[in-house]
Amino acid sequence: MSACALILAGGKGTRMKSELPKPMFEVLGEPMLEWVLSACENSEISDICVVKGYNAAAIDEFLSTRGKKCDTVLQKERLGTGHAVMTAREWLSERLDDDVLILCGDAPFIDEKTITESKALHKKNGCAVTVITAKVEAPTGYGRIVMSKGKILGIVEEKDLTDAQKGITEINSGAMWFSIKALLYALDEIKPNNSQNEYYLTDSIHILSSAGYKTGTYISDNERVVLGANDRKGLLKLNDIARREIIGRHLDEGVEFTCTDGVQIGRKVKIAPGVKILQGTILSGETSIGKNTVIGVNCLIDNCTVGENCNLNSVQSYNSQIGDNVTMGPFVRIRPGSVIKSGVKIGNFVEVKNSTVGEKTAIAHLTYVGDSDVGKNVNFGCGVVTVNYDGVNKNRTVIGDEAFIGCNTNLVAPVKVGKRGYTAAGSTVTKDVPDGALAIERTELYIKEGFSDRKLKK
Repeated sequence: MSACALILAGGKGTRMKSELPKPMFEVLGEPMLEWVLSACENSEISDICVVKGYNAAAIDEFLSTRGKKCDTVLQKERLGTGHAVMTAREWLSERLDDDVLILCGDAPFIDEKTITESKALHKKNGCAVTVITAKVEAPTGYGRIVMSKGKILGIVEEKDLTDAQKGITEINSGAMWFSIKALLYALDEIKPNNSQNEYYLTDSIHILSSAGYKTGTYISDNERVVLGANDRKGLLKLNDIARREIIGRHLDEGVEFTCTDGVQIGRKVKIAPGVKILQGTILSGETSIGKNTVIGVNCLIDNCTVGENCNLNSVQSYNSQIGDNVTMGPFVRIRPGSVIKSGVKIGNFVEVKNSTVGEKTAIAHLTYVGDSDVGKNVNFGCGVVTVNYDGVNKNRTVIGDEAFIGCNTNLVAPVKVGKRGYTAAGSTVTKDVPDGALAIERTELYIKEGFSDRKLKK
């Protein structure tokens, strides 16, 4: 069975009080739409179309950054879920012999297992439609699944339930598999006969059932598949659920958390057993942490590789590599493109940008290293700056192994300090320093006797 996916992402989310489309609100740093897209892709569904509507430009911009092909259609008016699917009629008609999975772009917890198993059941039973459902203890607020003899008759919204139906605990997730031919038939029959004057996709269930099509459900063991967010409180709840689940998984895998206050870990982050995570830590993107490393307090590590036996304290690091046995912090910023090699020590108020720092180099405090290639066993004094920008171009600084850069040295790039080269404190170095040489750049010292007495007298 060939399969494709149609993701409904045209919602405004009025109660969010934002210009963003609702599916673009983030759970653990990723748009809800990204969660849905990646679930499809992990289930080997790559033929995907996104229905965009409110602020379609934001959806387009996001999709352009993913680097993966994805079709889109525009829902100019938001007239319900059925209408959203109708806008993709041409896209669907090009896939008449396929089955389509329709998903909500603001329901982020759809998972690979649910998609794969529901697809298999849909195929096995030969259904025109298979609704993905979940059984919950407190179904209040959700549409209930009405069944008869194993056949789904329809979905009844909360306000329309009879007393007998109120006891139903199987609820609609909003995700459905359709035979595309059957779906197109149902779309022709859906009418806006409701108080909202909208076209409801859920009406297709009753339409297909009444027409003699085979209908069924797949009950997911993941109750979270039904969850979405209609307002900021709901979004916070989604983040809390995802955060707790991911932390729980890492606890099971041997990661230590001394306190989970303020801790947020992205779902793509990899952490080795024996790592200790302290409060206030945020790990995001495709970050990986080596064993026996301590991260925190108040670290933010995004898309970085951190080695084994490191100790990071109040470090912000982005798109960089950090080797084994590295000590950093507090108040260190590692900017994109940096490589911090094994045994490096970086102290307080240091910034490294687009630079390589060699093994066992020490950058103690109050220093900026930008666009530089630093050798091993180099010592930086306090207040060193690699002056990498001349107002037009960025230039690189090269520092050889075992060099000593004195306090308050300015290295004006492009410049090179040779192996075991020294710079005297307070020097501004504009020419290359040969191996083993000492560079001193200071003006003559003038002393004016009695200066302060004369100044204060005035």
